[in-house]
Amino acid sequence: MAGGGDAGAGAFYDAALHKRQALMGKSGPLALWKNFRVFRIAAFACIGGVLYGYNQGMFSGVLAMKSFGHHMGDYITNDSKKGWLTAILELGAWLGTLLSGFVAEAISRKYGVLVATTVFVIGVIVQATATINGHNAILAGRFVTGMGVGSLAMIVPIYNSEVAPPEVRGALVATQQLAITFGIMISFWIDYGTNYIGGTGDTQSDAAWLVPICLQIAPAVILFVGMIFMPFSPRWLIHHGREDEARKVLSNLRGLPEDHELVELEFLEIKAQSLFEKRTVAELFPSLREQTAWNTFKLQFVAIGKLFQTKAMFKRVCVATVTMFFQQWTGINAVLYYAPSIFKQLGLSDNTVSLLATGVVGIVMWIATMPAVLWIDRLGRKPVLTIGAIGMATCHIIIAVIVAKNIDQWSSQKAAGWAAVVMVWLFVIHFGYSWGPCAWIIVAEIWPLSTRPYGVSLGASSNWMNNFIVGQVTPDMLSGITYGTYILFGLLTYLGAAFIWFFVPETKRLTLEEMDVVFGSQGTAQADFERMEAINAEIGLTQLLRGEGAVSDSAAEKPRVGETTETV
Repeated sequence: MAGGGDAGAGAFYDAALHKRQALMGKSGPLALWKNFRVFRIAAFACIGGVLYGYNQGMFSGVLAMKSFGHHMGDYITNDSKKGWLTAILELGAWLGTLLSGFVAEAISRKYGVLVATTVFVIGVIVQATATINGHNAILAGRFVTGMGVGSLAMIVPIYNSEVAPPEVRGALVATQQLAITFGIMISFWIDYGTNYIGGTGDTQSDAAWLVPICLQIAPAVILFVGMIFMPFSPRWLIHHGREDEARKVLSNLRGLPEDHELVELEFLEIKAQSLFEKRTVAELFPSLREQTAWNTFKLQFVAIGKLFQTKAMFKRVCVATVTMFFQQWTGINAVLYYAPSIFKQLGLSDNTVSLLATGVVGIVMWIATMPAVLWIDRLGRKPVLTIGAIGMATCHIIIAVIVAKNIDQWSSQKAAGWAAVVMVWLFVIHFGYSWGPCAWIIVAEIWPLSTRPYGVSLGASSNWMNNFIVGQVTPDMLSGITYGTYILFGLLTYLGAAFIWFFVPETKRLTLEEMDVVFGSQGTAQADFERMEAINAEIGLTQLLRGEGAVSDSAAEKPRVGETTETV
């Protein structure tokens, strides 16, 4: 963060870059192994992602079950009502993300996960009463469950990004998407298996759809109990004055002594950013400087409003909200929510075969997400997102052409139908390695500490609101404009590729405190830089980097051509 002092700031950033590279090494699979303790913690927290993914995938198969239709009436036969039955989960998730910014900041990321999991379980229990209360129980239960998964989808990436060192942060945040796709995969196959309970016709048992709904309570309980024993975010601890505890947590997470140079460097970087944010809040909003729960609640609205007031922050707003807009309008959740219906429209008229094809969707998406977890911190966000978008859009256009030519003759054009099905599978592969994990990585990593819960909440709310709209309109689109649905998704996805390539900066391997530089904050007031410089000197970070911690160029890995350098 610099104004007129860019030269001094640049030298300071270079010293921090060389120091960190010499101490932390490279990213990639070896870095994950080196930080296996952190990986285990992040992977466990990602059970929240499994719950999210399971809810996304499970209901598509349930909608196709005849026994479920007996209880739902015209909420299955009417396209608009069917859209509401599906999309109300996303409406609840949208509300959950807005509330979770306050919860994550006020009571911690750790306890925020516990609250969200409790809300989730309540929603599942309400859904289980649908045999008595019909569609009202499903509507109410899915709304409450949505609040839970929406909160988890926001808080878990924040938590993972804050326990992770910079060299594996992208991979650990991407683990959330791997967990989501794993939840989707197992939900599809559970639907496929329970579809046979009592037969597949009019004799089908209510257990066919009750079992998939109720099974999700088990991982929720595991997450709740296990999260009690997980560490707090060291960034949250420092920001709330619990510095001794934060240092111990950092030491434990990195597997290093508390007085190790890398622990000290990371601790001081986090502390400097925290002090900067606190003093900025005290200057701009003096009435909210005390960190009480009520002030934190009010601050979320003030902070969200402030995100729109400066060019650097507004750029973050655009990156987060527009990226999530394009993620949803790739049509991924149209496929996940209505996969059996889509496959039937592509000629797979048998319910069992369409559920089987849906199960393959889950497998290929889960497998395709793995490379992102291993390599995203080396390849970068921009090329992966751009290539993925072009691949998805091309699949949509091919599907549109196939459907336009064969929509009334699937019985005699089996090969064309299967070709379209393969394009759907290829579409979800492109999503799995690109927009699935990378969109959430960007939203989680671009915000400064004090505004991170609110910034992520804003980005996630864009995701869920667009998710809701896609889920609501897809049944009407599939029946009304048929192949035009794929053309619309394809064109929007091409636009998404252009947006990423021309408007989104590369953010790989930057610390969370370094995003200010990437997003142009060095053009803000000179006072900002002076405040940060004074804080760095006050807490000893400047001395650590320029005095005892100088690292020669030969001891540090030089940034590769085209790779964004790291700064403090």
